[in-house]
Amino acid sequence: VRDYCAAALKVKAIHPQASFRLIGYLDASPDCVAPQELQSWIDQGVEYLGRKDDVRAALADAAVYVLPSYREGTPRSVLEAMAVGRAVITTDAPGCRETVVDGQNGRLVPVRDADALAAAMIEFIEDPSMALRMGAVSRRMAEDRYDVHKVNASILARIGLAH
Repeated sequence: VRDYCAAALKVKAIHPQASFRLIGYLDASPDCVAPQELQSWIDQGVEYLGRKDDVRAALADAAVYVLPSYREGTPRSVLEAMAVGRAVITTDAPGCRETVVDGQNGRLVPVRDADALAAAMIEFIEDPSMALRMGAVSRRMAEDRYDVHKVNASILARIGLAH
């Protein structure tokens, strides 16, 4: 979240018309974002949508989905973005890197690198056709790799229960 907001603020300094939305909730973990920190980002132009049980409308409003993560399993949020045809910017971290082919359905950036994240965001702002083109590839990848029927068939075959 901190990397995303740092990158968003860098981009807004160059492209003030760009919008950046943050979805999620504050938690009580030691590393969590403090309310004052969140408010600072809001005051500087990051829109906070809070917790969403259904993110479909937010994804429909987004041109690009951004998830700078340090480590993940396969991130469900990226799969949801791909399923609705969004280009993805994520980090070259385990789990995340398996969802994006850099330059095809999005961009992979180094972990903990807000400057690289901002540069990737700027690419999409300065060439809006990239988001459409890469979003279409994301949708095809989601259908090819992550379709629940294909995944289930693969699992059943692997454990010897397929016909």
